[in-house]
Amino acid sequence: MDSLRLLLQSLLILQVHFSKQLEDNQIPPSLCTGHPGIPGSPGVHGSPGQPGRDGRDGRDAAPGEKGEKGDRGGSGETGERGLTGDKGNPGEKGERGQHGECAVAPKSAFSAKLSQGLPLPLSVGDAVRFDTILLNEQGDYNAETGRFTCKVPGVYYFAVHATVYRASLQFDLMKNGHAEASYFQFYGSWPKPASLSGGSLLHLVPGDQVWVQMALSEYNGFYSSTKTDSTFSGFLVNSDWKNSAVFA
Repeated sequence: MDSLRLLLQSLLILQVHFSKQLEDNQIPPSLCTGHPGIPGSPGVHGSPGQPGRDGRDGRDAAPGEKGEKGDRGGSGETGERGLTGDKGNPGEKGERGQHGECAVAPKSAFSAKLSQGLPLPLSVGDAVRFDTILLNEQGDYNAETGRFTCKVPGVYYFAVHATVYRASLQFDLMKNGHAEASYFQFYGSWPKPASLSGGSLLHLVPGDQVWVQMALSEYNGFYSSTKTDSTFSGFLVNSDWKNSAVFA
């Protein structure tokens, strides 16, 4: 009796189990095998995936060829001026120099007159020898030749004062054999002497000579006495030397 009951329960359980599969349309393949179904329509595109990770660095390639030189860029704006630097330390005191030479202004001056016993008249072309020295500290005038010789280059002033008596007078102021200036005084048998004065500025270089020379033989009225003189003078106005100074 118990065995029969157990059999009935088992059959009931199997019936319920198969009934459940039929309701769910889940027939086991072992019970029913059909033909393959029609392929389904394509599914909807999915949403974009998340960005992948960075790949590994590739291997270094061989260096490329040198490119052409580019155009020169424009000048940049001037920068602001920098701050003034700190003052440097004073340098060491130098050694004392040697004593320098004393500079003095160059000098050249002379003055001479005719003596009373000078032989007259003079010939044309003769230098008038003003043989009595009044001033000649530098020794630039030679009383024996009547000529002044330049030692200091520069501008000189020469002056001649002549007393004219017994004849008319004409003479030239000569420089190196060339007449630089000429002077004339007519004498008309006056009872007293006349005078003739003249002067000129000349530029000289060392070695140049200046003198007074007779121009015409008949016009040779130079005169000198205890009461009147004939003189020849000259002096340096300014030197060509730098700062108008020489070293003594």
